[in-house]
Amino acid sequence: MIAVEHLNVFFGHGQTRNHAVKDVGFTVETGDSFGIVGESGSGKSTVLNCISGLLTQWTGRMEIDGIRLKQTRNMAFYRKVQMVFQDPYGSLHPRHTIDRTLKEPVKIHRLGDANRRVARVLDEVGLGAKFRFRFPHQLSGGQRQRVAVARALILDPEIILLDEPTSALDVSIQAEVLNLLQDIRRGKKLTYILVSHDLAVVSHMCNTLLVMNRGKTVETITRDQLKSGAISEKYTKQLLVAGKGYDRAAIDQFQDFR
Repeated sequence: MIAVEHLNVFFGHGQTRNHAVKDVGFTVETGDSFGIVGESGSGKSTVLNCISGLLTQWTGRMEIDGIRLKQTRNMAFYRKVQMVFQDPYGSLHPRHTIDRTLKEPVKIHRLGDANRRVARVLDEVGLGAKFRFRFPHQLSGGQRQRVAVARALILDPEIILLDEPTSALDVSIQAEVLNLLQDIRRGKKLTYILVSHDLAVVSHMCNTLLVMNRGKTVETITRDQLKSGAISEKYTKQLLVAGKGYDRAAIDQFQDFR
């Protein structure tokens, strides 16, 4: 469903030029869930933004369902590919009701039957009709993120890109949103790419993981390899230790990988 080859991204010019993504490549099968993991600044969100069309200054080759992507995308691409952003507080218009927010993409794509679509996706994300005419400030962080998921689903896409979808939520709410996303993917046979700095989140959601550091691919591993500890790269092992919580003795042994 998704193929990325030799993806490179540069920011800036001259001496300040930053090679943010360095020759990254991977494939994602139809209906699969693929994770990209790495610490802040590793380039994982930049890769996602290139696939989604939010970034146009890239080189390489990207394909969706066998169709090569150009820097600018048409309406059919955005029907097929939707994105859920990291911040549930910043991704919804504060003065628009949930009803208006969900109807906007329906209107843009001229799909019609907006009321039925809104009611359906609110049920699918576990909110229901009672939330339809509320404003974002009347919702919790977890409820807002469910609205963001509903907005992505309302166009009936085949691919959903998830950029740290639970990192801004309380720990008690994160599992609920992750389980919701899992159930939706299986029920609708969607293809996911999930970006996160948290190996535990990615291993819960994804069958295959791409580990990135400083814009480069470190290794690609499976969920089973991660659980069994069959990891070859020292950076991935260090990232796994860091994800288990603060440990001063372990941190003192950390290396700076460049």
